[in-house]
Amino acid sequence: MKRIAVFLLLVALGVACSIPANAQRENARSRESDRQARKAAKQNQKAIKKIARQQRKAIKKYQKEQRKAAKTPYRRAK
Repeated sequence: MKRIAVFLLLVALGVACSIPANAQRENARSRESDRQARKAAKQNQKAIKKIARQQRKAIKKYQKEQRKAAKTPYRRAK
């Protein structure tokens, strides 16, 4: 039983060591690239939300000015 366990352990270590170091580095680069892509996407979404918020604010301001301009001719002069 111990021989089988030792043999399986040696096989597992052999497989793990057979993966080239270059492939492991490529995997690390891929993870870093994915992280940077997520970060860029998050920044992009944040910028889009900011622009949308500014547009909504500008629309509200314009509508308020239009309502105010519409009321002005109907006011009585003092």
